[in-house]
Amino acid sequence: MMATYVLVHGGGHGGWVYQKVARLLRQAGHEVYTPTLSGLGERAHLRHPDIDLDTHITDIVAVLTYEDLRDVILVGHSYGGMVITGVADRAAERIRELVYLDAAHPRNGESLATVAPQQMEPTYAGAKTVDGVELVMWPFPGMAGFLGVTDPDDVAWTESKLTPHPWKCFSQPLTLTHGTSTLPRTNINCTESLRNSPEPARARQLEGDHNFEIDTGHDLMITEPEAVTACLLKRA
Repeated sequence: MMATYVLVHGGGHGGWVYQKVARLLRQAGHEVYTPTLSGLGERAHLRHPDIDLDTHITDIVAVLTYEDLRDVILVGHSYGGMVITGVADRAAERIRELVYLDAAHPRNGESLATVAPQQMEPTYAGAKTVDGVELVMWPFPGMAGFLGVTDPDDVAWTESKLTPHPWKCFSQPLTLTHGTSTLPRTNINCTESLRNSPEPARARQLEGDHNFEIDTGHDLMITEPEAVTACLLKRA
């Protein structure tokens, strides 16, 4: 039976990050969408001062609406967990299941800055304002290694595509108008992330109807595409 996957990327990335996983899912006969959020990746030239978390939630709701997608398995990586949680609040009738891919697990009124302060405080320390947009996650040589990517070809590919990210996306609190989602939830966690998470965050990472663990770095769709795909296929 064919499933429909919408794969949402994390901070500083774009739809490009899912190329390997999307190829494998399509080879297995499924429909796959890999949208890029406003102001990032190939849409970096559209960056403007008003881009925030709400913008990115609207990006994905628009994909679901204009592609007329239903019964969607909605996947979010890292910051993408913020986005898919908001999408589930606005378009629950189009979604079958949420999949958190080493992702943030926010609750109403929380921002990524409050959910993951140990990562976001040093991230904000590197902020620079360009054309009225406060940007963080400026790419630097070796950034792919920080994301867990070690293969030389993958490192070169990843570092050629990373872009800075508008800080407003990370500082804006998530607003849920329908309360906590009751949609089925799957977590696909990286072993290292689980090991390093404070206990409250770890508890959220394991609050799922289904939990998987992959022993790799944060950008697991690059480093372990077959393992990620196998987990996603189990949800089809």
